[in-house]
Amino acid sequence: MRVFDHLDQITEPFSNAAVTIGNFDGVHVGHQALFSRVIEKARAMNGVAAAMTFDPHPLRVLREGNRPPLITLHEQKVELIEACGLDVLICLPFTREFSAIGARDFVERVLVRHLGVKALVVGPDYSFGRGREGNVDSLSRMAEEMGFELVVLPWVEVSDQRGERISSTRIRELVADGRVGEARQLLGRNYQVRGLVERGRDRGGKLLGFPTANLKLMDELCPKAGVYAVTVGIGDKLLQGVANIGISPTFGENQFTVEVHVLDFSGDLYGQKIKVNFVKRLRDERKFSGLDALTAQIHKDVDLARAILAENGTPGGRS
Repeated sequence: MRVFDHLDQITEPFSNAAVTIGNFDGVHVGHQALFSRVIEKARAMNGVAAAMTFDPHPLRVLREGNRPPLITLHEQKVELIEACGLDVLICLPFTREFSAIGARDFVERVLVRHLGVKALVVGPDYSFGRGREGNVDSLSRMAEEMGFELVVLPWVEVSDQRGERISSTRIRELVADGRVGEARQLLGRNYQVRGLVERGRDRGGKLLGFPTANLKLMDELCPKAGVYAVTVGIGDKLLQGVANIGISPTFGENQFTVEVHVLDFSGDLYGQKIKVNFVKRLRDERKFSGLDALTAQIHKDVDLARAILAENGTPGGRS
């Protein structure tokens, strides 16, 4: 997949371009449906399948003080979009100047002249241009006038989510509430955080017999405090693990940490970037009477995590 970070890098229009546009935070099942239709249209025209997104997220530019945590930071978003099979990703810098471009000007100058769009795939609530003045109705008129096909894809719903549509907002709510299994249904994969392993208090191995990797999170959206069955991507390996998110109340230090015990692993992870995929929340974090009680509970957590991960067929899949 070719990635362009600015329109100036595209020196001539693409051949028979099929395009979709959005923030694509999470690259969830709804986004994946858009990408699939774009690829289908591009292949039918013997053309190029492309997506356009923005960095930073427009809300970070337009709404000061109201910045929802991102589900996927730029690096992971690009990886996930590439895995969907697109030919081109255009990631435009989003500024206030860019937001002032009128809807018609954006379609005519950017989509038609610069990209060579022949098919545009959007969702039913798509809006764009200065003050969100453009919508599906006005886009339909412009498509007919300027000679490209507009495809409006219906909402993608998850059957056991009471008919609600898939959205990045809903996924944020589920992850923040620790409901990572429900989030997985909307994402089409386990929710993942990435982080650098840094030196912690070194008590997991010495005091409890369960060494942990202490993460300095690179992501913004952290699941609710508690204990989780996880898989851990280390290089090209995917291993089983148990993660604890919270303040470790038994030790009374009131310091928020994300710690991961990687099952059946020995090695030095300090300074490495690892990926943690949340499979299921096991329990709340709680204060124990002492180290013996905490150690006994950790043994139970590990046994339960092994059973859950085996039942889910993990480790395995993309890290």
